[in-house]
Amino acid sequence: MAYTAGDTILDDEYNAFVNNSSSPYGYNHFAGPGDGEYGLNQATISTVSAGNTINASNWNTLFTGLDNIANHTNVIITSTSVSAGDTIAIKAALITDLANLAAAVAAGSPSATAINAGTAAGTSTNSATWNSSSTIERSVTFADNNTMRAYFNAGGKVRMDPSCVTGIAGLKDDVFNSLTVTATGNLDIGAHATTRSGSGEVTTTNGLANGFHDLTTSYTTLLKLTSNDSGYTSNTVEYSAKLDAAPSSATVLTMRMVSTDPAADTTYTSPNTSGVPANPNEAPRMTLAILELYPTSAEGLASDIRISSNAGVSNTQS
Repeated sequence: MAYTAGDTILDDEYNAFVNNSSSPYGYNHFAGPGDGEYGLNQATISTVSAGNTINASNWNTLFTGLDNIANHTNVIITSTSVSAGDTIAIKAALITDLANLAAAVAAGSPSATAINAGTAAGTSTNSATWNSSSTIERSVTFADNNTMRAYFNAGGKVRMDPSCVTGIAGLKDDVFNSLTVTATGNLDIGAHATTRSGSGEVTTTNGLANGFHDLTTSYTTLLKLTSNDSGYTSNTVEYSAKLDAAPSSATVLTMRMVSTDPAADTTYTSPNTSGVPANPNEAPRMTLAILELYPTSAEGLASDIRISSNAGVSNTQS
């Protein structure tokens, strides 16, 4: 690309700034539908026909688009608009600006702040207490793959918020409350990684380096925690996620929480000692809430990018 001071600005050079699908990426590739880790599903910009004059309006359409993406990603750019009649001088920073914006989108817009704080997208709770295992699965569905990729590329996250329904006798409430509310906290699935707000217990499996773009059609374990309570060191909670297709064509994200209490606790005989559970194997009902932390239109996007629907997939206990 011979875009240097003193040269005539050619239509094919402008069109590359708009539409190039290889590095250096054009605006449409990282801001439009894009592909893979590129794409915010915004309206694309038209190219100019061969031999046509590149007008100030053409440049300003491009610069306005760049400003919008820069505002959302919080990337500083230096290219500026022009007016009719101006000499169209070289915009020295344009190629750098395009590259920086493309890199921010590819990284999942990590500096974006126009992200909803968390809106409920469905909750499942066990129908009863359980003795050995509990499995809860929930899914979220997007309108199409472009929307799904744009959601994560623009900085959106899907949050798994686990807890348990306390109220049974014994220590199982404390064990599973510690594993979920305290140690897990919020588990936020982003574009390229998953973050955990909680701390504590024993991390048996750490898959937090996996985000949306790393998932497959089989479950990937994001986090598995084991209780550090001396009486319940075999009790675990494991969180996994999968897609219905490759990230380039998926529309459904399914999340799973599996809780286990494999140890056979001693059964007390009647009459029970005061405060001792009649069924020491009984574990509390588990809850998995899903929230969407979606990209909003507050800082440059044309509209909010949101999940279309959510559903409970399975909810079993034994």
